[in-house]
Amino acid sequence: QVHLVESGGGSVQTGGSLRLSCAASGYTYTTVSMGWFRQAPGKEREGVAAIDSDGSTTAYADSVKGRFTLSKDNANNILYLQMNSLKPDDTAMYYCAARTGGAFARLWGESGVYHYWGQGTQVTVSS
Repeated sequence: QVHLVESGGGSVQTGGSLRLSCAASGYTYTTVSMGWFRQAPGKEREGVAAIDSDGSTTAYADSVKGRFTLSKDNANNILYLQMNSLKPDDTAMYYCAARTGGAFARLWGESGVYHYWGQGTQVTVSS
């Protein structure tokens, strides 16, 4: 049973930082690509960042490049998203997701290709 559990969300002011964590279990961590998505009220779910199965390639949405950084702790099966210089537009529910299969560069931001999802963690940035 694949299981993803997010944590680390919270409320911060503009310019603040948060680190989200996604603890993964139930499969071989290094055989899947993983990503973070977010969804704000009334908006579609959007890809924020993703890392491929061997950790050699990452991808980021233009809106977060230079501010957000992905990292993996393979020993403990944890995916992190370090979020700096947060803005009110970053306010959303953030979800961790995992998928098997290739075409990472083309598909990383497509929520429909991800097989497994966590329950989400709320990030709120106030001005």
